[in-house]
Amino acid sequence: MHDSFRVGLTHDFLKPDGTVGFGDIGLDLLSGNPRVQYEFLPNVGGELPSDVARQFDALLVLAPRITAATVDGCERLALVARFGVGYDSVDVAACTRNDVLLTITPAGVRRPVAVSALALLLALSHRLIAKDKMTRAGRWQEKLSETGIGLTGRTLGLVGLGNIGREIVRIVTPLEMRIVAFDPHVSEAAASAVGAELMSLDRLLEESDFVCICCALTSDTHHLLNASRLAKLKSTAFLINVARGPIIDQRALTDVLTNRRIAGAALDVFEKEPIDHHDPLLKLDNVIVSPHAICWTDEMFRGIGQAACRSILDVATGKMPQDVVNRDVMTQPGLLRKLARFV
Repeated sequence: MHDSFRVGLTHDFLKPDGTVGFGDIGLDLLSGNPRVQYEFLPNVGGELPSDVARQFDALLVLAPRITAATVDGCERLALVARFGVGYDSVDVAACTRNDVLLTITPAGVRRPVAVSALALLLALSHRLIAKDKMTRAGRWQEKLSETGIGLTGRTLGLVGLGNIGREIVRIVTPLEMRIVAFDPHVSEAAASAVGAELMSLDRLLEESDFVCICCALTSDTHHLLNASRLAKLKSTAFLINVARGPIIDQRALTDVLTNRRIAGAALDVFEKEPIDHHDPLLKLDNVIVSPHAICWTDEMFRGIGQAACRSILDVATGKMPQDVVNRDVMTQPGLLRKLARFV
């Protein structure tokens, strides 16, 4: 048994001056436990190397990739806690093979991401960016040309009705929109229970006035909205993406927006991040863009950090944490032996 439970935080949590760049992320939960010691890792670039990972019992990870090379042979490592809900940067199978738990923080992002989707929906429907530019340019006389779109009775289509999709339904319901959803993992009864009408993706695209992407990026959802599916959208429709960029074929979307075959889009994510500042998408006046940070608030960082730290403290006391991605690992003898060290 090790004298202390060592936690490594990836270097990208820090600002250049060495302070935490996200404010309060719940690290007081860790410092309040005398058995737990945490430290920030050196700047190792895009992939965390094994010689760093093997020194710790748990890792709190922001952007660096966790690959097979990272975790192979890490006999001490028991937990990779992702700061957020996306885990496409983690080799899940390699974690499972090496008796390492992978956790995410859905409770911490649920409300902030849902509210950010609403913010983008309202910005699109009220022509906020166009009106801002008009006002700055002194073109008040053009106000009638930028009339917005009322939401009452309009159809909002959610691609994904999981943790965030259901929260979007909850916060949008008072607006009296019709809410439809596509999610092959959700039953009609479950969708109806939260106030959404389940339907096929093609029908959703054909009927929706606003389409919001809020599903996970997987091999099944990569380019889920390709050129043929984007062609099904109404000419008056708006597309919102607060999930992951590669779910939409960005080249096809750029073509659709350039030729005004849909009314506009609001994108917090892109196929390649950061997006090239010469990308033609950024030259369009019918798209709102954000640098994968539209939901970044003190509330979100605090919620995510506290959830991740609670997962770390659970493992530090030999308990199984919540929100485990690779649930198959939970019964493996190798992991159970690791947890037994901490009881």
